[in-house]
Amino acid sequence: MPVVRIDDPADDRLADYRDLTDVALRRVLEPAGGLYIAESSKVIARAVAAGHRPRSVLVQQKWLDDTAPLAGDAPVYLVDDDVAERLTGYAVHRGALAAMHRPALPSVGEVVAGARLVLVLEDIVDHTNVGAAFRAAAGLGADAVLVTQRCADPLYRRSVRVSMGTVFQVPWTRLPDDAAGGWGAGRDLLHDAGLHLAALALADDAVALDAFAAARPPQVALLLGAEGDGLSRRALAAADTVVTIPMAGGVDSLNVAAAAAVALWALR
Repeated sequence: MPVVRIDDPADDRLADYRDLTDVALRRVLEPAGGLYIAESSKVIARAVAAGHRPRSVLVQQKWLDDTAPLAGDAPVYLVDDDVAERLTGYAVHRGALAAMHRPALPSVGEVVAGARLVLVLEDIVDHTNVGAAFRAAAGLGADAVLVTQRCADPLYRRSVRVSMGTVFQVPWTRLPDDAAGGWGAGRDLLHDAGLHLAALALADDAVALDAFAAARPPQVALLLGAEGDGLSRRALAAADTVVTIPMAGGVDSLNVAAAAAVALWALR
């Protein structure tokens, strides 16, 4: 792999890594450019092991030996710590970043074929929560994760980091969007795969999670919505059952990633 030392953060070859703290900019550029950013040698290694290809790698001297072999034929840009910080807008403590080619997403049918437990995330815009939900899915035995069109990008670097790289481990894709907010076509696709749609929400007719788990359908898609608003009315209307986690202490809900972990554990 070619290793190129660069001392100027304005160098055009580093454009993929510039101003990474501007979330709005990255959300526009990464999908349109077919890229995402992997951070740290460990995460880059997981991405490469999953078949993803680096376009380039940005590395500091301390991490060069561990990271450079992961680049394949892609250029490795070696920079000093201060150049990395001036370039990205933050201290790159993990020492390595890679601009990765974004793979084409599989179809919903491919992802859920034969699945017994699927996590479905509706319009969760916080990248940290998305990453934490993926980590719960990987650790607690979900077969796949589906995200809606307006859900935060699982391959955004914060999601990848919080997930501990499990976004490369758990099969996932996006549900289609349509006039029913994604739930007309989405519901049909999940039902076609034999999945029972269980919406995690507060409702007067909700079934307690432990009772639902005791009579668990063979195949379950567990639907969770954004914090605050929760699942949309369309998602609730598409669900076969509304399920709630019994709470105490005057608290009526959990953080969405924590709720996902509790529900996945109960349905494992």
